[in-house]
Amino acid sequence: MAADIEPSAKTSEKTLKRIRAAAPRDAARKMVKPMRSIAIFGAVGALVAAVALPAYAASSTPVNAAATLQQLATNDAQSLVVASEATAAPLERGTFSATTPEEIEKKKAEAAAAARAKAAAAAAASASTSTTFNTAGYALVAPGDGAVRYPLPRGSYTQGRTISGGHDGADMLAPAGTPIYAAAAGVVRVSSESHYGYGVAVVIDHVIAGQRVSTTYAHMTYGSRQVQAGQTVAAGQLIGAVGSTGRSTANHLHFEVWVNGGKAEPYAWLRANAG
Repeated sequence: MAADIEPSAKTSEKTLKRIRAAAPRDAARKMVKPMRSIAIFGAVGALVAAVALPAYAASSTPVNAAATLQQLATNDAQSLVVASEATAAPLERGTFSATTPEEIEKKKAEAAAAARAKAAAAAAASASTSTTFNTAGYALVAPGDGAVRYPLPRGSYTQGRTISGGHDGADMLAPAGTPIYAAAAGVVRVSSESHYGYGVAVVIDHVIAGQRVSTTYAHMTYGSRQVQAGQTVAAGQLIGAVGSTGRSTANHLHFEVWVNGGKAEPYAWLRANAG
């Protein structure tokens, strides 16, 4: 600018010097403003970089496998099922101590096989008839007639105790092997080698004179049963032989009579009904 100023007659040498000295300062001022703007923009950019770059690095750098899977799922806008969210089908263990499905199934199969074997053994014991008892010389039907017969041949036994306290029948004392006959026609409900405390026993259901009657024959000799459960029998038919099985201390027939669900005294019932 100083070069463009030509001195005039009116301009003093001192004024010219002042103008020439001010010209560089004005140019410097004009240069400072653009530089200041550049510096401000640079500072702002550095601040943004300082804040944004660590956040981007933290979000993009995998910390562990789970974070990476979750980040991928978010970026892809897809659902992700991880192992911790998966549920296995429930496994019934029951009372077994096994811990794997194979062991549990094996234990169940063993228990089922044992239950089947036990049921088969019980059915065989209940349904089987004697293969060892020799009935030769025995009358297959008791002597006499009538709808009701004595379960032991007359004169073959002596009377023992009868109903009292927890004793529900009459004890007919007789030698081992004495034949036992059905007191009346009916259907065998129980025929077992081990019927609770009765030991070898037979239970027969009857209808006599319109009444529901049940008779029990207990403590018979092992292997002497001649009838099966579900079998229809005739009055006086041979069903077994006297013994001392179950809760018994001597050979005898424990004989019970139940009429319409109530206990009847067996000796008196036989006297009143047997022919």
